[in-house]
Amino acid sequence: MTKLPEPFDAQGQHFINIRVYYEDTDFTGMVYHANYLRFFERGRSDFLRDAGVSHQNLLSRETPAAFTLTNVEVDYKSAANVDDLLTIRTRSMGVKGVRMYFDQTCLRGTDLIAEARITAVMIHADGRPMRPLKDVVEQLKPFQYAEA
Repeated sequence: MTKLPEPFDAQGQHFINIRVYYEDTDFTGMVYHANYLRFFERGRSDFLRDAGVSHQNLLSRETPAAFTLTNVEVDYKSAANVDDLLTIRTRSMGVKGVRMYFDQTCLRGTDLIAEARITAVMIHADGRPMRPLKDVVEQLKPFQYAEA
């Protein structure tokens, strides 16, 4: 495999850090469950941007396109708390037909906080589904997760 740019590792895994702020928590000081979806969204958005797929570029095409999620499965393993520094790991698991698959984890150091399996599709600007754009699929191929 060719050397991938930072912040990807040799297997195509992408990493970002997120600090937990008070606004991310509920009254107990633990991260509110729905906020993990926001953290995972940031991880996928940065993954795509760092892989060369810009949301703005997709929207500014002659035929505008975007991504939407069709399935999200989250397993919560532990709680994150205010002031924690979390790492979101994103892995592209490939494209099958119209579906694009991502695995994501939320870690505090080496502790697993939550993990998600995401299915995304491309849509037209009016919300109608479309096949993934060939240039986008090709752009993402080098970043598909490859187990070591």
